[in-house]
Amino acid sequence: MSRYFSLIIFFVVLICSTSYPFDNDRFVGIQVKSDPSIAFKIWFNVGSQNDPKGKEGLANLTSELLSEGGTKERTYSQILKELYPLATGYGSSSSVEMTIFSGRTHIDNISKYYDLFIDQLLNPAFREEDFNRLKQNQITYLETTLRYSSDEELGKAVLYNKIYNGTGYGHITEGTISGLKNISLDDVRSFYKKYFNKNNFVIGLSGNYSDELVKKIWSDLGKLPEGEWIKTDKPVISKIEGLNYTLIEKKANASAISFGFPIDLLRGSREWYALAIANSWLGEHRNSSSHLYQVIREARGLNYGDYSYIENFPNGGRYSMPPQNVARKSQIFEIWIRPVPNETRLFSFRAALRELKKLVDYGLSKDEFELTKTFLKKYILHYAKNSAEKLGYALDDKFYGLNSSHLTTFRKMMDEITLDEVNSAIKKHLQYNNMEIVFITNETEKLQNEIVNNTPSPITYPSSKPEIIYQEDRDILIFPVSTVEKKIRTIRVEELFN
Repeated sequence: MSRYFSLIIFFVVLICSTSYPFDNDRFVGIQVKSDPSIAFKIWFNVGSQNDPKGKEGLANLTSELLSEGGTKERTYSQILKELYPLATGYGSSSSVEMTIFSGRTHIDNISKYYDLFIDQLLNPAFREEDFNRLKQNQITYLETTLRYSSDEELGKAVLYNKIYNGTGYGHITEGTISGLKNISLDDVRSFYKKYFNKNNFVIGLSGNYSDELVKKIWSDLGKLPEGEWIKTDKPVISKIEGLNYTLIEKKANASAISFGFPIDLLRGSREWYALAIANSWLGEHRNSSSHLYQVIREARGLNYGDYSYIENFPNGGRYSMPPQNVARKSQIFEIWIRPVPNETRLFSFRAALRELKKLVDYGLSKDEFELTKTFLKKYILHYAKNSAEKLGYALDDKFYGLNSSHLTTFRKMMDEITLDEVNSAIKKHLQYNNMEIVFITNETEKLQNEIVNNTPSPITYPSSKPEIIYQEDRDILIFPVSTVEKKIRTIRVEELFN
C-alpha cells in the first residue's frame, strides 16, 4: 500500500509542477487559437488617487514614462525604430484607480515584440530628457488643450473635481499644473518602485498565446521591485445639497453643460442592470434613439447630442462604445449636454433637467421598457468585438470582484429584469434636487442673474415646429432652476487646474 501511495504522491507533485507557477487570482486569460495576434494588458493597481498631495499627476507621468520613455539599453527613438517593422506598438493608460500597460502583436513577431515590451516595464531608464518632455506635455495639456480646445471634456473634468473635492478622486488623472511642476525625477523613480511592484499587478493575455508565454511573463514580472498589493478605500464624498453651479468664464461661441451627482451603485448587482435600462432609454451614449437626444437635438436642433451615464466615460467625444479599464469604487450619474448656442444654454439645461424629473417621478412605461431592453441585449454585443476588448472587460470583472462575465450577465439580465425593478432603481438612485452643475460659457454674470431670479428662457427657431414642441417649450422656459447666490461659483478658465 505504501508503494501505491508513493506513486500517487509522485503524480500529484508532477501535475502541480506543470501547472502555472503563479497566483491564478492575478491572471486573466482569453485564449483564442484562431486569433493571429496576442494582446497584453498588465493592470497595475495604482492610479491618480495615489498621487501624493502637492504632486498631483505623478501616477500618470510615471505611466507615460513607462510607455514613451527609453529603457536602460535603448532610447525612445531606438525603441520606435525597432517597433516599426513589426507594425505594432504598446502604451499605457492611467485612470483614477487603474494603470494599464498594454500592447498587441502578430504571433509571428512575438519574440522580438515581447523582448521590447517586457524590457520597458522592467528596465525603464527614466532619463532626464524623457522626463522633461513628458512632464511638459502634461502641463501643456492642462494649460492649453483642456482649457481651450475641449470644452466638453473640460466641463466633465470640472464636474468630477467638484463632486470629489477633498478625496483622492478630486483631481483629474493629468493632475494639476502646480503639482506637476513640483514633481522631480526622483519622485517618479520612488513612485515606480512603490506601486509598480511584483505583487501589485494582474496579468491579462488574449489571443493565440501559449502556456509557455504565460509562465515567462509571470517569471519576468517577478523581477519587479519588492512590494505588496496596494489597498485603497472608497472615497468619502461630501453631501450635495440643492443645485450648485460652477460657471467657467470663457470666450466661447457655444456652451458646454455637464451635471450630476454620486450614486452608490456598481456593476454586478441586479439594480445596476435595472438602472442601465433606464439610463439607456434616457441618454445612451451616441445613440440617436435615446430620449434626451430626441428632445434636444432631434426635435429642436440645438446641438450634436445629449447623453447620460451611470459609469465614468472619459473621452466621450472620441469613443462610441463604453471604455474599458477605467473602473472605480465610486461612480456618479451624469448628463452631458454637448455645446449649444449661448442664447439657448439655460433653455437646454432646463429641458434636460425636466426630462430627468419626469423619469424620476413617473418611471418608464411598459413600451419604453420593452423597447430599451430589447435594444440593449443586441447592442451589448458591440461592446467587445475582439479578444483584446474582451480581455479589457475581463480585467474590469476582476476589479469589481465579479464571479461571472459582466457582458454575459448584462445580456442575461435583459431577459430577467422587470419593469418594477427598473422603476424601483430609478426611485432609489436618481433624483433632481441635489447636484453639481457646470457651464463652460461666456457672460457668466448674466447667466448667474438668470439662475438666481429663475428668469424665463424663451427660444426661437429658424423654421416652424410642430405644435407639440411649442407646448413643451412653454413648460421648459419656466422650469425651476434657481438657487441662492452663494451656491453659484464663477471661475475664469485661466484659473482651472492650477
